[in-house]
Amino acid sequence: MVMRAFFKRYIPEFVYGAVDGTVTTFAVVAASAGAGISSAVILILGIANLIADGFSMGSSAYLAASAEHDESARDTQKRASPKIIGLVTFLAFVAVGSVPVLPYLFDVVAAMKAPSITLFYISSLLTAITFLTIGFIKGKVGKQSPWREAAITLLWERSPLDWRTLLAMYWRRGWAFSYNP
Repeated sequence: MVMRAFFKRYIPEFVYGAVDGTVTTFAVVAASAGAGISSAVILILGIANLIADGFSMGSSAYLAASAEHDESARDTQKRASPKIIGLVTFLAFVAVGSVPVLPYLFDVVAAMKAPSITLFYISSLLTAITFLTIGFIKGKVGKQSPWREAAITLLWERSPLDWRTLLAMYWRRGWAFSYNP
């Protein structure tokens, strides 16, 4: 019950942070994998993206909510705390946004030396599952059809990912590195 009330109050920040974290981290993974960069470097770039972009998103959410909170201070309606809004955005960005780099984390930690394309496919699949999960949670909290919201979130967010996936695969075949001035 407490978790449901928390999500109900902060679902916009959760969805915003989680989707943006997942999209931007997968973009880093796709570009890095397409360039043929090692798992360790992809992991480092992904973590750097999570920390820097997550902090930026969280602090921006805090500043925006703080400005709105100040302007409507005369309202009798109790508003969500700008600090909590910023924190939820940051945590959702980092926690959920870390999913696309998980295969690379396991590859580095377990010294699996898995083929790059395999790790990329696993990352793509986990990213799709993440979007389904975000949409499902959004549907449950918003009292909409969870499966409908899951499908909408996947389709809405997946289309740009498909382009990145195709570009990464194309680059991986050497096209991006064939230019030699």
